[in-house]
This record gives sequence, structure tokens and C-alpha cells, in this order.
Amino acid sequence: MRACVQRVSQASVTVDGHIVGQIGCGLLVLLGVTGDDQSKDAAYLAEKIATLRIFNDQDGKMNRSLLDIGGQMLVVSQFTLLGDCRKGRRPSFVQAAGPEIAQRLYSQFVADVQSHGVHVATGRFQAHMDVALINDGPVTVLLDSRRAF
Repeated sequence: MRACVQRVSQASVTVDGHIVGQIGCGLLVLLGVTGDDQSKDAAYLAEKIATLRIFNDQDGKMNRSLLDIGGQMLVVSQFTLLGDCRKGRRPSFVQAAGPEIAQRLYSQFVADVQSHGVHVATGRFQAHMDVALINDGPVTVLLDSRRAF
């Protein structure tokens, strides 16, 4: 499972002209699920992201987590995070999970984050979404549940 985590002052997701999810200060998480992912991958990333210290403390150092600041999270499913562009000019998505597995683990990730007491908004699974954000910093980090990077 892969995540692109962006620290935001606000973010929203629109589908067919209607906002389906939005947050204020917190994290926008673009989440990609592989065919090999299991429940433990969702639990690991949920805990890791909720406690990731990427918010500034009173000295301006990244020492505070989403939990510390009482921030919110917007989670958007994005299979393209698994795109392999090493060969040719068209990405291969063979590592991405099929919709049934991906939706189950996406939903589990959301539930795991909520179990930490975080307010979570979401996009709409398998929909064409317009994502708007104001990246705070900017701060963007990549995480992989298999610790590939």
C-alpha cells in the first residue's frame, strides 16, 4: 500500500460538480492499494500517518502529528500511485489491486484512522474526482507499507 501524504491548510474533493469531502487543517492522503496488500498494511499506514510528525511546533520544527494538532484527514483512493513507468511511455498498473480488494482495504484504512480519533473525509471510490488543496509548506511525503522507500 502506498500513500502520498500532503500537509494542507484545506482540501476538498468534487464529483460531478458536488463536494463529496472536505477538510480544514490536516492531511490529504492519496492512497494506492496493491494486489498483495492485507489488513496489516492498512493498519500500519493508518497508525504511521496519524502519528507522523510533520506539523510545526512552537519553534517551527516538525515535531507535531495530526493527533497532536487535532487535524483532519481527507483520503482519496488513487490506483495510479502504483503505476510503473520504468518501461515505455505508458504506465503499467499490474501491481494495483482489483476494485473489490482495493475498496475493502481503502475502507479499512479509513476506519483505522478514525479509530485514532481523527475526523476523516473521503472521495468517492472509482469516481472521476477533482481534488483541490492548499499545500501547507509545501510538505509532501511518500510512504509504502512494505517500506520500499
